[in-house]
Amino acid sequence: MLIGYARTSTLEQQAGFAAQAAQLAANGCEKVWKEQTSSVGNRPALSDALEFCRDGDVFIFTKLDRLARSVRHLGEIVERLEANGVGLRILDLGLDTTNATGKLMLNVLGSVAQFEREMMLERQKEGIAKAKAEGRSKGRKRTAQAKAEDVLRMVREGHSKRAVAREFAISERSVYRMVSGVKI
Repeated sequence: MLIGYARTSTLEQQAGFAAQAAQLAANGCEKVWKEQTSSVGNRPALSDALEFCRDGDVFIFTKLDRLARSVRHLGEIVERLEANGVGLRILDLGLDTTNATGKLMLNVLGSVAQFEREMMLERQKEGIAKAKAEGRSKGRKRTAQAKAEDVLRMVREGHSKRAVAREFAISERSVYRMVSGVKI
């Protein structure tokens, strides 16, 4: 049986999600698991799909980064699939682990993908540090703090903290911090 898996990190990636599902269906996947979650978070659909796989099945996904978050994680998934007699196919790479060359290429490409991700994170960190040094980056704008005067006035007038939070579209926790005098 051909078993597919599609994943995007956010709900905003609808087009990519639909494209993955269509590509899996076009390649004959009889059953497809889908989820929209970060690769580092809990991924119940991936767990369910891996649990469903049986001897002789082929587990298919579109891109390497849709499946594993690191070489180690990829290795764990591959070991689990191999232990159950399940092959692995990556459509965009034309890679199939049901042969020795496919297994070798998977390990090489997994290492390259992890290296690429680490380089991206390093560049991101450098960019943030540079922006901070130049005074351009101060983090997320503090929306609640800008409303502190009005929030405290409404609380003093007797409005509930929940109602005040709703009125100003801020969290109740922010209202409680303002009332207790904690700078936010």
